[in-house]
Parts: sequence; structure tokens; C-alpha cells
Amino acid sequence: MKFKVSVIGAGNMGGAVARGLAAVGSKYEVRVSNPSVAKLEAIKTEFPDTFTTTSNTECATDADVIILGVKPWKVGEVIDQLRPVWESAGTDPILVSMAAGIDIAALRAMAGEGVAIYKAIPNTAVSVGCGVTFVSRETPDETDDSIVSDIFSTLGLTEIVEERMLDAGMAVASCGMAFMMRMLRAMTEGGVELGLYPATALRAAAATMRGAAELIEKNRLHPEQEVDKVTTPGGLTIRGINAMEEAGFTGSVVKGLRACVK
Repeated sequence: MKFKVSVIGAGNMGGAVARGLAAVGSKYEVRVSNPSVAKLEAIKTEFPDTFTTTSNTECATDADVIILGVKPWKVGEVIDQLRPVWESAGTDPILVSMAAGIDIAALRAMAGEGVAIYKAIPNTAVSVGCGVTFVSRETPDETDDSIVSDIFSTLGLTEIVEERMLDAGMAVASCGMAFMMRMLRAMTEGGVELGLYPATALRAAAATMRGAAELIEKNRLHPEQEVDKVTTPGGLTIRGINAMEEAGFTGSVVKGLRACVK
């Protein structure tokens, strides 16, 4: 029996989650609602078995899990639409909000009692199955935690954390996507200055970043241990690292992360 997962909103995040889940359609029955028909048609073209509708209530009917991929200022309005759906059916679905800035207590006040409420902060790489999602719930529940974790693990790494840690997770993983992109841009520009063609420099930098991540995942070492492997005494790499640190590399990264958290 497939889990019925309803995604409300087919924007950047909602659409990415819907596509990621539809790609493993053998496990989930994916439904998507959105006011814009064009976005629904795009998903339907890629994944014909996905149920699409412009009606949020139709999308959420009989759902096991409802994922809110709408803007923060729309969350209250959408929950008001959906609450009669599960109340009239006498069911208690899992409600997952991906809206930034709305805490679990506020979601509880909007949704009322009964439903299990989660807050999830994914990053944009969920669209290619390499995302990072931080998930929190007011009170841990082994069964529900497993269901929500399985859903987002389909899209990449999932970490279930206390709600107080969500902002830090967002800074590292969600805002971090932009930081990684800036690093790639800087590496590309440096490669071009040294004589590489832009496309070659970008491909090489992206592959190097991917390789670094794979080494950490596989070897489970501290990053500095991997650095030690390529910094021979008096060598070029340690000169480059020291020059970057003199320019404030580590300090600027940490300062950027702090700026992301209120």
C-alpha cells in the first residue's frame, strides 16, 4: 500500500519535493495542488502518474502526509482550507510545513489538535536527489518520525533535530547552497585568470567540490585530515590555504553563517 503524500504548492520547494517523490513512485502516491496550471502541467508531463489539481482540498483528501510548500503568509489561509478535510474524515494526517519563519507552536494554533505537526527546512538540491533537510517536531514520535524521515531521505540527507537547531541547519544547508555557489564562482574566476576556459574551470571546480564531499562521506574523517593529505611541507597547496586564511577565509564563512541566524 502506497503512502498518500499531498504537496500543497508547486513552486521551487514544493515542486522539487513533488518531483523527487514522484521519481520513486513505487513507494508514494504523489498528489500536487497549485493555483497555476502551468506548473502542474510541467510536473504532469514529467511524471504522468502524479495527480494534479488546482484544489487544495481535493489534493489533501485522504492524505497520509500533507506537505505545505506555500509562502509563509499563505500558511494560515491554506490550513484553514484543509482543516475541515481531515476533521470531517475523522483522520489525523501528518502535516509538514516548509515555510520559513513560522514555528511549530504557531502551526499548532492554526491546525488545532490531532494532527502531527512537523517543520522541515530542505535546500534546493532536493530537486536532484542530493538535498539536505532539517526536520523538527514538538514531541518526538518514533513512527511518525520514521515516515517523515523516509520521505525526505528520498531527496537526500535528512536530520531530525530539536526546533531550536532549525535556524542553524538552514544557515549551513539552505543558505549554504548559495555560499557553495559563490565558492564555485570564485574557483572558476581564479581558474580563468590562470588560463583555463570558463566552462572547463567550472566543470573542474564543481567536480572537485563533489569529490571533496564524497571523501568526507566515505572516509568519515575531519576535513582537516583530508587537507593534511594534500598539503606537503613547502608545497603549493599550503601556500594557497595560508593566503586564503590571511584574506579571512574561515572567519568570513563563519561570519556569513552567523548573519543568517537572527
